[in-house]
Amino acid sequence: MLLRVTDLVKTYSGPDGPLPILNGISMEMNAGATLALTGESGSGKSTLLHLVGGLDQPDTGLVEIDGTDIGALDDATRAAVRRDKVGVVFQQFNLIPSLTVASNIAFQARLGGREDKTWIKDLATRMGLSEQMSKYPEQLSGGQQQRVAIARTLAARPALILADEPTGNLDEITADSVLNLMLELAAETKAALLMVTHSERLAARMDRRLHLRAGRVA
Repeated sequence: MLLRVTDLVKTYSGPDGPLPILNGISMEMNAGATLALTGESGSGKSTLLHLVGGLDQPDTGLVEIDGTDIGALDDATRAAVRRDKVGVVFQQFNLIPSLTVASNIAFQARLGGREDKTWIKDLATRMGLSEQMSKYPEQLSGGQQQRVAIARTLAARPALILADEPTGNLDEITADSVLNLMLELAAETKAALLMVTHSERLAARMDRRLHLRAGRVA
């Protein structure tokens, strides 16, 4: 089992007191599986994604990646697990403005000591970025920046890909094309893909769907 989430609870402090976000979420994913995470705004989708990625800590419950309870790790070791096994595609591109497209794509793989120039070149070609490699993020369209962000995640060959509305800034045709590539490349690398989406059409392309309502599995 690549990912096991058990009874996750997360509450934030609000102006009127505690604000429950997740209330006992459990789920599992095997390597190579794809799962759509759906639900209304505020249902806890992005919070769950952040907890799975070790970007935040639950109040109670477990997140296990490849058998390791990431909540029991210190910050440095948890960061190492994220770097080595988890790739995150955010809604915001989070590209480094001072780096070229080529360097942005290679960034995470280089940090983990897994830079493969042949694989990066192949990714750039398949993402339609070959002619943009020497440019900087500010010189790209929003759709191109999103493709760079996805290529950066895939370049490190993570075991688990977490994607928060990865096609939200793209038109329908481009979104379909990018999702096709993500599914194809995830299958090639045997990565699991957990994707937050509001699109019923895109959710239907995944193996399974987990629908959240008010912090619970509906």
